[in-house]
Amino acid sequence: MAQPIKSATKSTAEGPAPATANGRRVAAQRHRVRQDLAASAMHLFASRGYEATTVDDIAAAAGVARRTFFRHFRSKEEAIFPDHDDTLVRVQAVLDSAEPQEHPLDTVCRGITEVLRMYAESPEVSVERYRLTREVPTLREREIASVARYERLFTRYLLGHFDESAHHDGDDDPLLAEVAASAVVAAHNHVLRRWLRAGGKGDVEAQLDHAFDVIKVTFGTGIGVGRPAGSASAPAAAVSQTGEVVVTVARTDASPAEVMRIIEKALRGG
Repeated sequence: MAQPIKSATKSTAEGPAPATANGRRVAAQRHRVRQDLAASAMHLFASRGYEATTVDDIAAAAGVARRTFFRHFRSKEEAIFPDHDDTLVRVQAVLDSAEPQEHPLDTVCRGITEVLRMYAESPEVSVERYRLTREVPTLREREIASVARYERLFTRYLLGHFDESAHHDGDDDPLLAEVAASAVVAAHNHVLRRWLRAGGKGDVEAQLDHAFDVIKVTFGTGIGVGRPAGSASAPAAAVSQTGEVVVTVARTDASPAEVMRIIEKALRGG
């Protein structure tokens, strides 16, 4: 089974993670400027309107030069999404550091949780940004493009757990990998939108965990069904039935709920 290549060093959107005190200060300053620009852009979009606001307006409101703005963002619509690049790096780090025995779908769920936490860190800002993206199609398109980067990352990760040269008729792993990646992102988006419409109130991570349970029931026991016994991507549990006896074989990391679902299905004759 092919495994995704693990990165030897962590990186940021602009290069390797700062290892020195000076590097950390530079990174902190960069983060501060990006946040100031984002806050200024959001305030101006809300008060003046998106079309009436220019890059020069945003830079002036943040107290920086125009060239400084373009050092951090390529366009004015990108300015209200300052954290996606850094969050993508954190998500990649979750995938890279996953233990070999962890089910790849569990790893992907942990990865998308980093995205949710990005929004949950500043509920008021996220709620206002959600309002703006609903009102301005250009901003909505930018957000969709940002979210699509996570989906591509998860799809590559899940597909990386299957040897494409070994595919054969009846092996649905590639299909499940792509659909599961899309489902994880869709679940995140559904929970996030519901939370934002509620004004950023409530335990959004608990809501996301419930959505993950639904996805794992649907896809988790299917990924790897066609793999040989003992494969790292083998199903959570499998059964054989002879007469009135049901024998269950389960991975050590399979949850009791997963095992019970397999047993119940076998007892129903499904």
